[in-house]
Amino acid sequence: MRVVIVEDELAASDNLAYLLHSIDDSIEILKVLDSVAASVDYFTKPNNAELVFMDIHLADGISFEIFDRAKISIPVIFTTAYDQYALKAFKVNSIDYLLKPIDQEELGEALEQFTLQSKDRSISEHQMNGLLDLIKVGKPTYKSTFLVSQRDQLVPLKIENIAYFRIESGIVWATTLNNMSYSIDSKLEEIEEEIDPSLFYRANRQFIIKKDVIAKIKYYFNGKLIVSVNPDCAERIVISKAKATDFKNWMAS
Repeated sequence: MRVVIVEDELAASDNLAYLLHSIDDSIEILKVLDSVAASVDYFTKPNNAELVFMDIHLADGISFEIFDRAKISIPVIFTTAYDQYALKAFKVNSIDYLLKPIDQEELGEALEQFTLQSKDRSISEHQMNGLLDLIKVGKPTYKSTFLVSQRDQLVPLKIENIAYFRIESGIVWATTLNNMSYSIDSKLEEIEEEIDPSLFYRANRQFIIKKDVIAKIKYYFNGKLIVSVNPDCAERIVISKAKATDFKNWMAS
């Protein structure tokens, strides 16, 4: 199988190449492209690629722009970070995708599906237009206020005043910038879909944290990270090794 990788993060492209070769050492990586411009240049010329793995966000734009300027007549599997809105777009348009950080088992399943299905299964113009409509034109709206419990009443709590969400004994709590905690009648998974992912990050099963309140990040054993927040949290907030790179990219964005 001859593969092209479109990815502007060297560590991510190296990891994907490593996983591909771990699954099947006969896979040939023809090219690693790190920009829209380089990809357009490559795909407008004759090539013998059979499959493309394509990151969405590249250094010089969004990878969907490549399809406006070059015809890609082979299957494409997009790679994307944890973005519920983007996932909805892919599902609606029946386009293959993998979540970052890429899991070897899921990658193997994607390759198996590729071999089972027709290899000339390229993305149609209809699919791409639907994807562009949902991601580039339509913009998600995020929750600005939560109704929280305070004694025997419900109080509106604005999202800009929330430092982090945590789950304790099955109850979800919102901790504010002035270190007050309020219970919320929602699951952490539901909250994650309702708030802006550029401002909040799902650190682990117990925490969603706001970027602005992160005070310090420490290296932990086995590639994990420990995050300190302000206001302080009594429970340790740990980022797993699998999510460490994604978290650091989010922090730097």
